[in-house]
Amino acid sequence: MNNFWQEFNTPVFSLAPMEDVTDTVFREIVMGMAAPQKLHIVFTEFTSVEGMNHPVGRKRVAERLIVNTSEQELLKKLGVKLVAQIWGSDPEIYHNIAKYITKNYNFDGIDINMGCPVKKVFKIGACSALIGDPERAKEIVLATKEATHLPVSVKTRTGIKEHITENWIANLLEVDPAAIILHGRTQRMQSEGDACWDEIAKAVKLKNSLKPHIPVHGNGDVFSYQQGIDRVKQTGVNGVMIGRGIFQNPWFFNPEKTEITKDERIEKLLQHTRLFEHTWGGIKNFNILKRFYKIYLNSFPGAAKLRADLMEVKDYPEVYKYFNS
Repeated sequence: MNNFWQEFNTPVFSLAPMEDVTDTVFREIVMGMAAPQKLHIVFTEFTSVEGMNHPVGRKRVAERLIVNTSEQELLKKLGVKLVAQIWGSDPEIYHNIAKYITKNYNFDGIDINMGCPVKKVFKIGACSALIGDPERAKEIVLATKEATHLPVSVKTRTGIKEHITENWIANLLEVDPAAIILHGRTQRMQSEGDACWDEIAKAVKLKNSLKPHIPVHGNGDVFSYQQGIDRVKQTGVNGVMIGRGIFQNPWFFNPEKTEITKDERIEKLLQHTRLFEHTWGGIKNFNILKRFYKIYLNSFPGAAKLRADLMEVKDYPEVYKYFNS
């Protein structure tokens, strides 16, 4: 197995998997704005193994794994790794879908979602619920690893109702995942409160004593590149994953670019819209784009009015007409 997670010589920065956010379009946009060697890994949206295993439902679920040719070219040019993130609760189905993905796609790795805190997902025993079922969690990792030559990482949290970081991470280390990405919150915390980087530091200390070759990356409340570097120094993590920080600044991975003009923001919004239309026109709901408009249109006079106006548009032509009028 070629474990790219162990090949980096500098602190690793990644863009977190996010539903209805990190599709092929947004990944390409973010990579296009990144400075060289500031973004190392990107992830797909969450992909259900049960959905992929269903002969009827597979086509729709597989939309999460689409990679545009233009994104493929950019990944190669920049040397960024692309990881498919999968979720579910059945080890056998994980095995089947890991084998299917390996055969039919060209990803650099597979990541198992053991962190999503959403209640309806938790109730069916998937994602963060697996923290409470460590034996099944280990079965899932082993079953996935058996099905692929790709490195299999795990993204998870520090506990369910309370932090059980050391016990939980010790369980995961037993099955040698390629890497562990740890969000410094419990399932119950959802996205509330402060991410607990002291807990992430505990995980680093534990893996250093038990399995020092396994990288641990931290996730939670990192809103600038420098803050990420500081977290690396403070905790000893091998890398930092960025989630909501990208919404505050889509240029997150270009830390030298501190001044972004109104024209640059509008240009990026229009580029995103055209690429989204080209990729998803007639497939995905146009209104998904509006969450992105909010992140481009800020920090300049009149931004609030532009945001408000664009929340009222109904289709692609209206967006293009608005900025050409």
